[in-house]
Amino acid sequence: MLGRRSRRCLHVAGALVLFVAYGCGGGSDPEPAGSSGASTATSSSSSSSSSSSSTSGAGGGAPLEKFSFFVTSLKAMQALSGSPLGFGGDLRFGETGPGAGLRGADKICAAVAEMSMPGSSSKQWRAFLSVVAGEDGKQVNAIDRIGEGPWFDRIGRLMAATKADLLHDRPMGADPAIQNDLPNENGIPNKQPDPTLPPEDNHHTLTGSSTLGTLENPKATCLDWTSAKGDPATEGAPRCGLTFPRMSPMPNSSSMNWISALPAAGCAPGVTLMPTPPGGPKPGEYNVGFGGGYGQIYCFALTP
Repeated sequence: MLGRRSRRCLHVAGALVLFVAYGCGGGSDPEPAGSSGASTATSSSSSSSSSSSSTSGAGGGAPLEKFSFFVTSLKAMQALSGSPLGFGGDLRFGETGPGAGLRGADKICAAVAEMSMPGSSSKQWRAFLSVVAGEDGKQVNAIDRIGEGPWFDRIGRLMAATKADLLHDRPMGADPAIQNDLPNENGIPNKQPDPTLPPEDNHHTLTGSSTLGTLENPKATCLDWTSAKGDPATEGAPRCGLTFPRMSPMPNSSSMNWISALPAAGCAPGVTLMPTPPGGPKPGEYNVGFGGGYGQIYCFALTP
């Protein structure tokens, strides 16, 4: 059994390897680098998935076949974007053309899963995001793109058994250890990703969705997850859910819902891990992190 320090070394090493392979994949660059690296990583992991599908991933945890849900951690988003501020609302990650935001976000999910559990990128990972227009020009709802369940976290705890269980303020029937603090790709409840440090105010998670998992409105998706300028007049403000409940609700918000609680300030990259002073964003603060977060997303595998 690997010790805590060894597991951390493996995770960090995995992140560095993938970072080199992907390059800098986010921000507002119209064609972020890294698409070829993502394909290589996925192909390579696919070839080894048959040997790892019945074993635990590096560092222990759930068997590969169960790992099917997580929130992307700050460290993972920083590594894959090549920026300490993360991707912001532009999630194309090397993809171009219609539907690029969703395809890029799905690639991010697969890459982050692989960083945590080698072989898991061979699964069909989907970001829980809605858009106005997908590849075919039609609206895409987050709830329709993630499979039917059940979904489990990195160490095998149930997040939800069915889609119906997802459509509550907190996932119905989820393991009590994670129901009110959804876990990252390492199975760690995301409010305190480093147990040696204080909890973080990092719960705003991009979805672009209503409480039913459908598109919130046309201004709630950072131009379908392709823009990170920080201009609310043209990009709108992305709708966010909460990985853990808020202490007190803000106007036009829910204090509980994991899918849809309130809008972020804007689409620019940004990280806020401490409570935000009252008064709302100032010029230059129209970013995905303002109010508590870093532009993280939820990731689901189509089949556990």
